[in-house]
Amino acid sequence: MLKRGEEMQRDLWTSLLLVWITCVPYSSMALLNNQSQSLQMVSAMIPRNRPSEGQRILSRAKRGWVWNQMFVLEEFSGPDPILVGRLHTDLDMGNKNIKYVLAGEGAGTIFAINERTGDIHAMKRLDREEKAEYTLTAQVIDRDTDKPLEPPSEFIIKVQDINDNPPQFIEGPYKGSVPEMSQVGTSVTRVTATDADDPVYGNSAKLVYSILEGQPYFSIDQTTAIIRVALAGMDREMREEYLVVIQAKDMGGHMGGLSGTTTVTVTLTDINDNPPKFTKGSFEFTIPEDLGIGKPGGRVKANDRDIGENAKSAYSIIGGDERDIFEIVTDAQTQEGILRLKKPLDFESKKSYNLTVVATNIRADSITGGPYMDQTMVKIIVEDADEPPVFTKSTYLFDVHENAAINTVIGAVAARDQDATHSQVRYFIDRHTDLERQFNINVDDGKITLAKPLDRETDMWHNITVTATEVRNHSQISRATVAIKVLDINDNAPEFASEYEAFLCENGKPGQVIQTISAVDKDNPSQGHMFHYRLEMLNNPNFTIKNNLDNSISILAKHDSFRRQKQDTYLLPIVVTDDGEPPMSSTNTLTIQVCSCSREGNVQSCNVEAFVLPIGLSMGALIAILACIILLLVIVVLYVTLRRHKNEPLIIKDDEDVRENIIRYDDEGGGEEDTEAFDIATLQNPDGISGYLDLTSKRHGPFAFVHITCVLCYGDVRHCC
Repeated sequence: MLKRGEEMQRDLWTSLLLVWITCVPYSSMALLNNQSQSLQMVSAMIPRNRPSEGQRILSRAKRGWVWNQMFVLEEFSGPDPILVGRLHTDLDMGNKNIKYVLAGEGAGTIFAINERTGDIHAMKRLDREEKAEYTLTAQVIDRDTDKPLEPPSEFIIKVQDINDNPPQFIEGPYKGSVPEMSQVGTSVTRVTATDADDPVYGNSAKLVYSILEGQPYFSIDQTTAIIRVALAGMDREMREEYLVVIQAKDMGGHMGGLSGTTTVTVTLTDINDNPPKFTKGSFEFTIPEDLGIGKPGGRVKANDRDIGENAKSAYSIIGGDERDIFEIVTDAQTQEGILRLKKPLDFESKKSYNLTVVATNIRADSITGGPYMDQTMVKIIVEDADEPPVFTKSTYLFDVHENAAINTVIGAVAARDQDATHSQVRYFIDRHTDLERQFNINVDDGKITLAKPLDRETDMWHNITVTATEVRNHSQISRATVAIKVLDINDNAPEFASEYEAFLCENGKPGQVIQTISAVDKDNPSQGHMFHYRLEMLNNPNFTIKNNLDNSISILAKHDSFRRQKQDTYLLPIVVTDDGEPPMSSTNTLTIQVCSCSREGNVQSCNVEAFVLPIGLSMGALIAILACIILLLVIVVLYVTLRRHKNEPLIIKDDEDVRENIIRYDDEGGGEEDTEAFDIATLQNPDGISGYLDLTSKRHGPFAFVHITCVLCYGDVRHCC
């Protein structure tokens, strides 16, 4: 056993020496690891798998396999297969009947075993990044019988990593941004590189970052790969974009390590660090005085080296516009200041303006402060324009009495040409506003006169439009509204407010109120209406009136002897007078009907049927009785008519030839073309018919003995059926 242990240890040291020669940086570490593993594995003699029931159980107390967890370097290539390790059993005492068998991942293709010595060789170049370890099964069998001498056991062959993969920036190239004028140390972005080598074993995957290009503007943390600003005061307006080259190197950055690079495009974002600047120190515009309200009169521009929101400016007028005539707004597309009118210009009152205009950044910046501004002078020269005449008022108000005479002067309008030429003005009425031509105007002095009589009760107001036109330029026209109020005079008499219907009860008491009367007047006096009532017959024996002191009166009965049989209707003329100047009056007649009333005074009937039906039949009952009588009369008339029609003779020789004859004959028909078979004249003469007529004078066709019954109606043989 001691000899076999020494041989195994010698083979192990041979393998470790080969590894040390292949990879110098890892020689000492690999040697110590292999040695410690060998010692550990030597002490692990307990078998991993129990034998099956069909196998022979050995009587020895400890297991016969001795091997380490094996290692092989990746990417190793040479003229001969590389020795991975050796398997050995206690049963191998130099006998030639022992055979080593290898099974599992890569057995026979990647790994081969010497069936006599147990040496395992790697037949191909291995790549740890493709597969890091292989699980195999070893077993000893009898060479002659192929029977297992010991149960199979598993072991692992691990592929040891070498530094054969450079770092890679999978997400590159990168883009980052940072505000201009940022302080040193401001974070820009972070890059990330990956290494396919083993991050646990050695330094093959330990990366260190550095900047190859981009200094002195930026720096990078060699461990976290965070890119930061390294230079203060970087101005976007001077340079906006920087290209930074980043390198990632493995082996901790030591010599011999592999590296990879990527690029980072860093863009400086804008901050508001530049003030607006007007393109000129002063501007001058000429604006005609007839420029419309809100129309642009000129444009100014302040440029800003910033971009986006930081370049936007607002314009304002801070001086020279005491009359508040101008305003300035910003064009959102061009960022120009548009000068517009808020009020009309007047060349005659002021010919020029000197405005102070300021452009101010809309957005302030937290880094630089602000906002920034700039100002300029804008001179406005007002250009004289031929303007229409101007009325002294935009609206004139006149009044005239409705009884004013024709050609009465109602009022006058006035307009003046304010241009330097002071052209004469002519006045006209727009006839579209005076279709009935009730007014005229003097073309020279603007006096408005009455052309037709006015009636306040028809139209209280008249609104007309007057135009003023320059004599030398008829296109310059201005307009003014003239409102004419027609004043009232007392020219209408009062009259009843409505058509009143009054009813008087036969059994009424003296003094009962028959009707309350009120009046209306089309006139409209300033103090209001006051009406006076009186009966046309001063001493009326039947009725009297009572003043209610509210411009109304009540009609009262004087006695209780009103009877419908005596008189059923009374006409009561009433005179109504107003208190105008001069007073106007009218006579209105009130019709009063005498009616029968209930004990409570409710009117029951005022019609004449009360005299005809004193027993109290109503109108509905009377109509029903009349309808029954009419229905009976109609039935009688219909009955008499039918009886009379039934008794009339069937044949009237004098009036019309109406008869009924039945003719029977047996004859052979002549067919459709036989038109001479009988004499129609004979049929029409009843005197020539006696018994059966012989119509067999002509026979045609194959018909024999046809019986015909013919009824002659009104002498027309065409009605035969």
